[in-house]
Amino acid sequence: MIEIVALTGIGEVTPACDLAAVLAHAMNALGLVPRPGDVLVVTQKIVSKSEGRMVALDAVIPDAEDEALAAQVRKDPRLVALVRRESAAVVRAVPNVLITRHRTGHVMANAGIDQSNLGPDRLGHALLLPEDGDASARRLYAALAERFDPVPAVVISDSFGRPWRYGVVNVAIGAAGLPALIDRRGEPDRDGRRLEVTQVALADMIASAAGLATGEG
Repeated sequence: MIEIVALTGIGEVTPACDLAAVLAHAMNALGLVPRPGDVLVVTQKIVSKSEGRMVALDAVIPDAEDEALAAQVRKDPRLVALVRRESAAVVRAVPNVLITRHRTGHVMANAGIDQSNLGPDRLGHALLLPEDGDASARRLYAALAERFDPVPAVVISDSFGRPWRYGVVNVAIGAAGLPALIDRRGEPDRDGRRLEVTQVALADMIASAAGLATGEG
């Protein structure tokens, strides 16, 4: 049986927070004791906040290329400047749409940069993705290992759009303590046929399931 429990009472996360301590306190408050196989899914937003990935847009100075792309996609040139700095390539740029390949490899809107739910004193700011989602997950996993035995695996989730589909769904941008992929190539299917390409995106599946509890907005 799969059980999904949303943590509550976390409050506003800042760089001054010990994120592992905050999450452990929320788990303890709900009487949650980790069991073997448990996974803690943490949203990218609170990870980025705890790592100080907030940027004031007034501190961003766009260059001529930023201004030109901003006019093309009808977005704030300062935001576009941040998107370009965080990206390895622009994949699609049309009015109101800017899709890039983030320097970590993820293909996503606006390089994953977010301006919603940043806190009442953070209007005019933007939140970047963690520098390295897997490294963030490993650090959090190690910190949780000092508090829990067994230690839950960690998945860092973010919401992604999908080509030719409406709506967003949570996927993993970092993981520790569990395989992000399960490679089934070479295994037989039910009829004995050898699987050639099947790799199961376990971390993405877990992130998506957790989205049912965390919600969007």
